[in-house]
Amino acid sequence: MADETGVTFVDEYHPDNIKLAHQISWNAPDDDLLFLKQIGVRWVQVHWRTQIPDVDQMRDVQKRLAQYDLRICSAGHSAGRSLKIQLGQPGRDEDIETYCTFIRALATLGIPLCLHSFHPANTYTTHHVERRGYTARAFDLDIFRTQVEKSRFERTYTTEEIWDNYTYFIKAVLPVAEELNITLALHPDDPPVEMMNGVGKLITHYEGYRRAEEITDRSENWGLLFCVGTWSEGGDQMGKDVFEMIQDFGDRGKIAAVHFRNVSSSMPYFEETFPDDGYMDMAQVMKALRRVGFNGPLMPDHIPKLVNDENRRAGLAYCISYMRALLRQANASVG
Repeated sequence: MADETGVTFVDEYHPDNIKLAHQISWNAPDDDLLFLKQIGVRWVQVHWRTQIPDVDQMRDVQKRLAQYDLRICSAGHSAGRSLKIQLGQPGRDEDIETYCTFIRALATLGIPLCLHSFHPANTYTTHHVERRGYTARAFDLDIFRTQVEKSRFERTYTTEEIWDNYTYFIKAVLPVAEELNITLALHPDDPPVEMMNGVGKLITHYEGYRRAEEITDRSENWGLLFCVGTWSEGGDQMGKDVFEMIQDFGDRGKIAAVHFRNVSSSMPYFEETFPDDGYMDMAQVMKALRRVGFNGPLMPDHIPKLVNDENRRAGLAYCISYMRALLRQANASVG
């Protein structure tokens, strides 16, 4: 529908629109699912941690979610974070086969997107802070290097070794995804530090994503789980900023999903914030995503803790409501 200015308005729940979503576990309690329905969330990303994917059990989860008008837009499985896979250890082929079984189950259930990360030995935070009265994660690179960092494994793993392991993994699972038309989306390293706890990192800048894309031979079934927060943490070191990344990869349809998170500043020190309280202009981020036609899941991430909000429901409602307002504004101005 267009107004006199010629701008086409897109309904929030139109399939071509961005999908406001939330991340949940496969066994999330009924009260949490009802709460999502109450605040208008219709899409969820589901994390499975079962040993072997069972399509019948997954179908039961899908049916249970449908009782709350929730649809699964994307999913992940713990096998994708296997240290055997990420460090190239014996037994990785068995874990890769488990992951392939999960991809096949997603195809059976009509779930089009499988999310993964590849950063063993991560340290996400050095401490927590009170910011505007709420509690949030913080990371200080100096504190990490001098007080927190320690080798996690019996030896150091170079960045090239981790690249070899990612190549081995993606070359094994991508053909299965391509055959079944499932998209595999890769999250960047959070925080974007090139070496942590004796292990090299891959996606700490633009060239990391470009290299990963080349490894997949630019497959249409591989893309980005683009984390705005992580990219904002990196600042100038990332090679391209948030908006340049959206233009580059989004314009080519390579952004499959987005984590919509803000931070106070870029490295070497940052605090996580609510989306309205950081240095990144999230309204412009939303508009940039709409301009490139992004219509995948957009999820709040690492929700800060408000007073008396142990289960983060108030924080989630805050984030979703803010995101919904930005999306409606973007739809009105961009279409």
